[in-house]
Amino acid sequence: MTATIKDVAKKTGVSTATVSRALNNEYGVKPETREKVLAVARDFGYTPNAVARGLVKSQTQSIGLIIPDISNPFYPEIVKGVEAGAEENGYNIFLCNTNYKKDKQYQYMRLLEEKRVDGIILAPGSEEPTMHGDRPVGAIPVVYLCKRLTAPDKSLVVIDDERGGFLATKHLIEQGYQSIGFIGAHEDGSSGGERFRGYQQAFEKYGIPIEERFIFSGDFKRETGYRVIRRIIKSGDCPRAIFVENDLMALGVIQGIKEMGLGVPGDVAVVGFDDIPFAAFPEIGLSTVNQPKYKMGRIAVDMLLENINHKMAEPKKIILEPELVVRTSSC
Repeated sequence: MTATIKDVAKKTGVSTATVSRALNNEYGVKPETREKVLAVARDFGYTPNAVARGLVKSQTQSIGLIIPDISNPFYPEIVKGVEAGAEENGYNIFLCNTNYKKDKQYQYMRLLEEKRVDGIILAPGSEEPTMHGDRPVGAIPVVYLCKRLTAPDKSLVVIDDERGGFLATKHLIEQGYQSIGFIGAHEDGSSGGERFRGYQQAFEKYGIPIEERFIFSGDFKRETGYRVIRRIIKSGDCPRAIFVENDLMALGVIQGIKEMGLGVPGDVAVVGFDDIPFAAFPEIGLSTVNQPKYKMGRIAVDMLLENINHKMAEPKKIILEPELVVRTSSC
């Protein structure tokens, strides 16, 4: 007969609630009580869920996936890739959405640690992450997505953002545009910063001076692109083309241009970055830099499982090549 939580409680002389907290590594249980419960659970072979099975196997067959914005169509494609790879290998996924909030990212990292996941795939929405506060990630294998990190001891899967920014700007220059703006984050250490460097390199290659007044800050949200382009057009000093850091913001830019009575690309050409599904809609026709989103998710989960199973000798850094997809918004 299979042991129950009541059997473990009776044997250890504590309540079923205490047994549950001990098995799930929750707070409020004395260390000696926890060890006693775990020992009895092992002896009984008690396995009510993945966490309890992990007591015997040292694995829960679960991984965490943390992304910054589930509403951005870029990320569901990555989730599908991770999910497919995890399912093929018998793993479950805990999906966490941070809304680009650093504190929420820390909270999820700690929660996943407490849930004893075997590993974590993290697409950081903030600066180089830590497990919680100043305590670094270490005990749990982690693979990072979509953000190049400075630390050499971290495994990651990224696109070559700098190359992608170069391809997007080069395309606009070759279409005859010289007055080319940029909307996005352009600080060092961000994917936007990498794309901005590619933007700069294209100008250098063709010997065209960058017009600093056409460089605008922005995040990854559609509303930001919409707001920024309307402000630019109202100023009466608008570039003839714009490279936008990501597609979601580029959709806002196109919406703003059209609502202001102008045409795309007739008045302002637009190129984005990501190649989300909406970009291919005929009424949008957004030229963009493709990231192989599903493939990135598959690679990330394969790397994580390799790490979990101690087959990875040292951290890996996979940098994928971007591809320019030309549609009607730029030519």
